[in-house]
This record gives sequence, structure tokens and C-alpha cells, in this order.
Amino acid sequence: MDRDPNIVRSGLSGRVTKHGLAVEVEIYRLEGHPMWALEVVDHEGGSTVWDEQFKSDEEALAAFRTVIADEGIESFTQRKVIPFPKRP
Repeated sequence: MDRDPNIVRSGLSGRVTKHGLAVEVEIYRLEGHPMWALEVVDHEGGSTVWDEQFKSDEEALAAFRTVIADEGIESFTQRKVIPFPKRP
């Protein structure tokens, strides 16, 4: 009987707080798979997952840090609502 693979969580995962805003950085991979996934979860449970995977957990963390440096932590914590167009 086949079983689902275990998820390996990187030790680089954890809470990051900047300017009083906190997010959870999750870096993980499937057991036996070499590529790492990156997900950032905001205080309301909203999730941002990178489409690309990374060769190492360090590379994934560097991608997260690049976004923080370029766009700020607010890019993960602000609710993004796309309004429907109003009907005439």
C-alpha cells in the first residue's frame, strides 16, 4: 500500500516581524524530493505561495528576503480585494 510522503520543514522556517507586522515563513519539501517550496502566511491566515521551487532552503529564504527588501512586509499583510466592476 502506498503512503503519502512526509513533509520536511526547514529549520529556516519561522515567524518574521517587521514594523510591528508578523508573518510565518514556511519552507518545506516532500521527503525524497530535492526542491524546496516557499509559503508566507499572514496574521489572518492568508497564504502566498511561490510558483517556483528552490534548490535549497537558503535560496528560498533569500527569495523571501528580497521581497521584504523591495516591497516591504506589508506586501504580505495587506488584504488584496479586487472589486467587481459596477454594472451600468
